[in-house]
Amino acid sequence: MKNLKLYIVFAALLGSFFTLLGSKLLERDSDQTAQAGGGANVAHLASLSSGTTSLPTDFTYPSEQTLPKVVHIKVTQKMKSQAFNPFGSDQLPDGFGQFFSPFLDRRAPQDLKQEGTGSGVIISPDGYIVTNNHVAGDADEIEVSLYDKRSFKAKLVGKDPSTDLALLKIEAKDLPFIQFANSDELKVGQWVVAVGNPFNLESTVTAGIVSAKGRSININADKAPIEAFIQTDAAVNPGNSGGALVNLNGELVGINSAIASPTGSYAGYSFAVPANLVDKVVADLRKFGVAQRAFLGAQIRTIDGEFAKEKDLNVTQGVWVEAVNDNSAAEAAGLEKGDVITSINGVQVKESSALIEQIGRHRPGDKVSLTYLRNGKERSVEATLKNASGNTDQVTEMTSLGMASLGADLKPLSNDELDKMHLSHGVQVEKLRSGKLKEAVVKEGFVITRLNNQPVSSTDDIERILNENDGNGLLIEGKYKGDDRMTYLGLGL
Repeated sequence: MKNLKLYIVFAALLGSFFTLLGSKLLERDSDQTAQAGGGANVAHLASLSSGTTSLPTDFTYPSEQTLPKVVHIKVTQKMKSQAFNPFGSDQLPDGFGQFFSPFLDRRAPQDLKQEGTGSGVIISPDGYIVTNNHVAGDADEIEVSLYDKRSFKAKLVGKDPSTDLALLKIEAKDLPFIQFANSDELKVGQWVVAVGNPFNLESTVTAGIVSAKGRSININADKAPIEAFIQTDAAVNPGNSGGALVNLNGELVGINSAIASPTGSYAGYSFAVPANLVDKVVADLRKFGVAQRAFLGAQIRTIDGEFAKEKDLNVTQGVWVEAVNDNSAAEAAGLEKGDVITSINGVQVKESSALIEQIGRHRPGDKVSLTYLRNGKERSVEATLKNASGNTDQVTEMTSLGMASLGADLKPLSNDELDKMHLSHGVQVEKLRSGKLKEAVVKEGFVITRLNNQPVSSTDDIERILNENDGNGLLIEGKYKGDDRMTYLGLGL
């Protein structure tokens, strides 16, 4: 019996020894796996580490903060229908109408209405609302529905096609309004929330992260666009345009404007105008009715590895100065072809879109500090920005709208060009868009020599005469190259 007890004790001790040994071997294998970075268990354990920051489990706070400050916008635009004429002409020679009358619709053109929807963001308690220009910039009627279901007629305060922004106003008081964040502090990988009205579904919230900054997607059709979008993977669809992109504090970091999609619906990425740029444009529209656009006056391009190798540069990021325009801020500051701009006012610019956005936050006459490289050596200079006409004057609403009504890009002629046309002054129509000149069948290349019997030598002259015009019409005198005859046109403004 005694031997049996000793045997049992020995077996128990032996079992404990092997159990302890097995445990140590398993711990060693586990340590080796963790060091090698293998196995799903390692990632799982790492996510439970008390030293890491947990991901947000919901977005209720920014949603609750933002939803009452985002509005639903319905717009109506009137369009003219054309009377049907199978012969492609509105007139027939006298006496022929009776033969073709069964085929002609002689009814007067009728007004058709095109309707659309979008979103907007309340930015002041007295009813100022920011949205996209492509949502409300060309609307004849604008209706705004608040989160509490109240509806208001809105008026267009101003619009800026270069940034695709527009400012509306409704007559209301004590409205909840959004606070602006510093969009420069936004980081790639940061959580953001998009709030808007996609597909006419009011008050919709989606979330994602900032996937890139300073994106240019060449979607803005303006002749001098500012595109430095915040790119996110928050779902944005038609109807979200003009809505809010906010951080987790419910502060505005951008205005949702576009999506990258082969179908027209969300396919992975959306793009928002940065809040800092929105803030500047809104301030301009409230004060002047138009955006005050400043220019550096240089032709630029983004540097990449291949271009850096081609130009034998020791940097692969920055903005290359390809040319400096005459009478520009860049020329006055001493910039030259081949300079590489690396920062503006201390903000690093790695690509041309970022530089254009930073310049776009300023008005003509503002001074900016530029850091650049020349022959590999860093330099700094202060530049005074100018407007498109080459001066520091501010643009008025009346002047801007008068120029816009002409629908043309104009340029002064050099002395050699004037001599060849036997002229002492004139401004050439370089490019035509929809407007009064096109309606008057003016063609590109036409040289305007006089407006209302006053000689013109620059776009400033044209702006001044348009500003002084009493609204009763405009008399244009000019000629085409190779034609000695003067042409006279009368326009109604």
